[in-house]
Amino acid sequence: MTTKVPEREFALRIQQVRDYLAEQEADAAVWFDATSIEYVSGFHHVQTERPVVLALTDERIEITVPRLEVERVEENTRIDAVHSYFDYPGGAPISTAAEMLDGLGVESVLADADGAPGVMGYEGPPLSDFVDVDDQDWVGEMREAKSDVEIDLIRESAKWSNLAHRYLADYTEPGAHPITVSQRASTDASRAMLDALGSEYAVRMRGEGPVHAGYISAEETALPHGHSPNARLERGDVLITGATANLDGYYSELERTMFVSEVSDEQEHYFEIMLESQEVAFDAMGPGVPLSHVDQAVWDYFEEQGVTDLARHHVGHNIGLGGHEPPYIDRGADGEMKPGHVYTIEPGIYTETEGYRHSDTVAITEDGLDFLTFYPRDLESNVIRE
Repeated sequence: MTTKVPEREFALRIQQVRDYLAEQEADAAVWFDATSIEYVSGFHHVQTERPVVLALTDERIEITVPRLEVERVEENTRIDAVHSYFDYPGGAPISTAAEMLDGLGVESVLADADGAPGVMGYEGPPLSDFVDVDDQDWVGEMREAKSDVEIDLIRESAKWSNLAHRYLADYTEPGAHPITVSQRASTDASRAMLDALGSEYAVRMRGEGPVHAGYISAEETALPHGHSPNARLERGDVLITGATANLDGYYSELERTMFVSEVSDEQEHYFEIMLESQEVAFDAMGPGVPLSHVDQAVWDYFEEQGVTDLARHHVGHNIGLGGHEPPYIDRGADGEMKPGHVYTIEPGIYTETEGYRHSDTVAITEDGLDFLTFYPRDLESNVIRE
């Protein structure tokens, strides 16, 4: 059972970045993106108006953080030195980062951006005001194919997602409110996970639990990103569920189309089309398969069924540290599926009043597929009986 990224994994990542850097003429690699900083160094933080800047040379890793992050980052043994500014806008984050680079003897960098992202009102100078900057997206490329450790973390996430989804189904009944059912399932699954993993769980939360399960219901399901309505459940309601768990920053995705107590002939018809479209995607997938081919196969099936007007999105996306990561399974996508890619497979159809979508998390292997989520997909298993 894998519950956290081991030290050897970070050592491999850092060495791979240094190998990339050695092939370039720049003195250092620099990151502003919070997920990239976490991937390289293991330091995770919430990206706010206060920039964090990670720099890596052939010998050292140093970081610039706001004062409020100093104690947290000092615990990280992979980082050789911590530089800080007091806050933003009163501090000078980019100037501080430039001083860090100067101390490293750096005159040119390859960076994931020319300055910090403009989130939460941040407005700051570009890094190129201080050093020569060119572009790199090494971490983005590295994150596309997951290591065995990363896949094991996503698999562990899927296990707890499955439990949360089971609670969600058990607690659902006519007259229940979708929000309170979601909260109860999420809390009980989080409690079970924390009790089972104990000290092995890598703390990633601030108050909320590590497992989440919930759903949208009734007419909100007609919207792929609908909200939980403030309406109690009724017999015949369609639900689109979602469950996930955070394992040291890694996520899986489990979604099901479910029905409260009874299913109409029309609902069964659309459910079966959706279910078959997911099978079409699975059959089309594999190592070396073009991403566009999988999405096109599902689109061709929708055309055969006469439901292309009910489609609202592509088949799926990569998943890992981010809920959505490239590559995307899309008819306009370049590239192909490779071993280590982990995809959500979630073709959906949406009428004016209801939606139908399953989502499963699937890893590409050397010779096929590895299904990481495993909640039943058939109609009977997804009807909630009283």
